[in-house]
Amino acid sequence: MGLFAYRLLGAAMLDAGMYEGIENDRRTTNQALAAVLLASLAAGIGAGDWLGSRASTMVLGAALAVITWAAWAMLIFQIGTRILPGPDTRADWGQLLRTTGFAAAPGLLLVFGLVPQARGLVFGVTGVWMFVAMVCGVRHALDYRSTGRALAVCALATLLVLAVATGLSMFLVRPVS
Repeated sequence: MGLFAYRLLGAAMLDAGMYEGIENDRRTTNQALAAVLLASLAAGIGAGDWLGSRASTMVLGAALAVITWAAWAMLIFQIGTRILPGPDTRADWGQLLRTTGFAAAPGLLLVFGLVPQARGLVFGVTGVWMFVAMVCGVRHALDYRSTGRALAVCALATLLVLAVATGLSMFLVRPVS
């Protein structure tokens, strides 16, 4: 098994040592990007005809996944280092990019959404798994002593993202008359 696949598996299995290694190895940033792109591709395939199976939909989905990943990592970096830092918190944006990128590893399973009767279950379970992996990655990237603080950072970031998305959708989408 290649090193990249080994890291994906370790990240998906929430291996603390794997996240520490990913956090500290600047050479894994491109691999984190690849993990995000592969999870996005798997989601596009798994969504099947639900979102349209055109290539342009998958390309747009991949582009949005990369932008979302970078923005999410920056938001978590700001919250985790400025609002809720721990006594040992020493981090840079690259560390958050690497750990949150590899936290997308469970997203590779989204390809199994191809089975229409399992699509909701696959997307639901995988979404929760990816969130848990995100908490694990954030804990290590921000050098937190407790998982609770990492969970608080991820939950706050999620609430902020949902609030902004809701606000934008209310502003940009006009009701049908």
